[in-house]
Amino acid sequence: MTQAVIDPRAARETYYRRIAEHSMTPLWEVLASLVPEQPRSPCVPAIWRYSEVRPWLMESGRLISAQEAVRRVLILENPGLPGTSAVTQSLYAGLQLILPGEVAPSHRHTQSALRLIVEGSGAYTAVEGERATMHPGDFIITPSWTWHDHGNEADEPVVWLDGLDIPMVRFFDCGFAENYPQASQPVARPEGDALARYGGNLLPVDYEPASASSPVFAYPYERTRESLRVLQRNSAPHAAHGHKMQFINPASGGPAMPTMAAFVQLLPAQFAGQGCRSTDGTVFHVIEGAGSVAIGEKRFGFAPRDTFVVPPWAAYRFDASEESVLFSFSDRPLQRAMGAWREQLLA
Repeated sequence: MTQAVIDPRAARETYYRRIAEHSMTPLWEVLASLVPEQPRSPCVPAIWRYSEVRPWLMESGRLISAQEAVRRVLILENPGLPGTSAVTQSLYAGLQLILPGEVAPSHRHTQSALRLIVEGSGAYTAVEGERATMHPGDFIITPSWTWHDHGNEADEPVVWLDGLDIPMVRFFDCGFAENYPQASQPVARPEGDALARYGGNLLPVDYEPASASSPVFAYPYERTRESLRVLQRNSAPHAAHGHKMQFINPASGGPAMPTMAAFVQLLPAQFAGQGCRSTDGTVFHVIEGAGSVAIGEKRFGFAPRDTFVVPPWAAYRFDASEESVLFSFSDRPLQRAMGAWREQLLA
């Protein structure tokens, strides 16, 4: 008696179609992609040179007002993630413009945001009733669900780099937003109040944290730069990162915000860094100096105000032709909370 030969592939395909009708799919067909041996990100290395981006940004100022746009921003979208409004799979980045006399109206949202001032002085960000005047290199945060607006009372355009955890919030489907009744929120405290209360290694005795975010929302570049000078004067540079520091929540010692970490690093002139890689895809912005960064097989020269992205677990290495200061941000706090963050120095 001849036994029928069963084609295993055809039998499996038939089985897959049958279980699909019950909203099921076989793990063994996708296990390698769900649990890879090492990170395989669709993100690619990319750079946005400010000399090329700025004309497009200024043109947007002639096409739409800050009030109409709510936030006049050009999104820095990773070429490997088209249509996602994301610079990595967990981070959003964009360049925002506010012109003299404009107000970007007050609102609040679940997403946390950070700002690094790129160009111009004299505009302000207001957070929960306190304003901070913006200067190039200043680092400013607007924690989740805090009222914030921006205004420009100076006589020049002001541009800053926005970083938000929009993709993270989108992933969890937990986003909310609300507009303030007026374009500008009332000023309730004098400028510098938060920095004086919480930024000098002191805390009010009755301080009770309202969230995991820093009670300081503006970190002036003048202070940051001086800290880097002291670090450079008193210690040798790290082989890969030069002199690198993290912006912290002074009340806890942790990152300034629970979903995004922000860093600043000084690369000495003629610094030739060791290669490294880490699991947190990182957005870098050049505050000062010039040099180049090798990311995987690509090398980008960088100059002041340029922005570039290093994908997760991509090898990268810095060479600084002159003393340089770089700002960066990533999703490291969440990766640390999961026990997933990893960094490796390369030979």
